[in-house]
Amino acid sequence: MITGGSRGIGFAIGRALAVEGASVALVSRSAGHVEEQAALLRSETGAEVIGVAADTGDDASVTEMAGAVKDRLGGVDILVNNAAAMNPGAIPEDALESEINVKVRGYLRCVRAFAPEMTERGWGRIINIGGLAARQTGSVTGSIRNVAVTAMTKNLADELGPRGVNVVAVHPGATRTRTFVENLDRRAVAMGRSVSHLEQQFAASVSIERIVEPHEVAAVVAFLASPLSVAINGDPVNVGGGLKGSIYY
Repeated sequence: MITGGSRGIGFAIGRALAVEGASVALVSRSAGHVEEQAALLRSETGAEVIGVAADTGDDASVTEMAGAVKDRLGGVDILVNNAAAMNPGAIPEDALESEINVKVRGYLRCVRAFAPEMTERGWGRIINIGGLAARQTGSVTGSIRNVAVTAMTKNLADELGPRGVNVVAVHPGATRTRTFVENLDRRAVAMGRSVSHLEQQFAASVSIERIVEPHEVAAVVAFLASPLSVAINGDPVNVGGGLKGSIYY
């Protein structure tokens, strides 16, 4: 099950898991759009893919969604928390409250809905999509929410790991999603610079010297969702192309 699964990185993860033969539930706030995207993945991959509408910022909506997913798929072994609040133009204080509710509390809501059955079965994977703002300044809300995701992940890993459920945080950096491209366009206009100039700046800041593609993030997540990833638990996995100049140890 992938929250925020109808577009961008979430949709790419859904495709990667479907290609590997998993039954997939895409979850998004927009019922019509998530159903369309689920149908697209079914036609592309031949896998069982369903679309379910839910607001992960709301307790009742998550409870209803979890029941629907369990009824239609028979249970969830892999949970990918990826939903994020959309707050264009919001003042920082309001944006922070909204983003914590969706990106942190929302992740916990989904864990509480699905982890008990994983521990009963003795196997599961929970992958929390954060972001490299956890390790960089520049966005107070981005840093706070992603640091919180990292801390939550480690606590859950220590709790659930002995019962067969691995929990990992994945931190993308600049990734060529539609949202990234739209934001880059707006930033270029505001700064009076070309989009290609700004993209070159992003590319120059990472060791692969190009923008990471959504399917490349999804490939890492697909590995983490597999039994082969058992040795990785609680630690963040960075998928930003390798930030230059920083050493983490």
